[in-house]
Amino acid sequence: MTDDTSAPGSGFDSACWLARDQEFVKLCKSILAENKTALFDALTRARIDTVEMTFNGYADDGQIDGIVADGEGGDTDLRLINVEITRVVWGNPVATRETLTLRDAIEKLAYDLLEQTCAGWENNQGAYGDFLFDVVDRAIRLNFNERIETSEYTQHVF
Repeated sequence: MTDDTSAPGSGFDSACWLARDQEFVKLCKSILAENKTALFDALTRARIDTVEMTFNGYADDGQIDGIVADGEGGDTDLRLINVEITRVVWGNPVATRETLTLRDAIEKLAYDLLEQTCAGWENNQGAYGDFLFDVVDRAIRLNFNERIETSEYTQHVF
């Protein structure tokens, strides 16, 4: 699918953008189960029960604050274990396979999930929270806190 915005006088094609976004979301959903399986299998082999990853974003920038693994293998260096996951880039209808360290795979998966569920989490006042990768339940939980700036206007005429 191509954007039809190159013709003289044409503007942003919202229908085209929406269709591309729907394709992106569908492709992301289709690879999530496979990525979770690969990730949780690698964590199980490393004897890790949970991984908590905290994030913080504001002023149009966001970052991972930390990753902590817990369980019998909690002291395992996640940078020494490789795992293959599938990645999707918005606007590209083809998913690609990548071999990453377990730590990088956790980060990329978390960033992808943030983008898919809470796009703009790093903008303006931003948001913060954490992901809990529960190996026993094979579930990823996102605890998300959005910062909201408010203002109240009052006028008095005397």
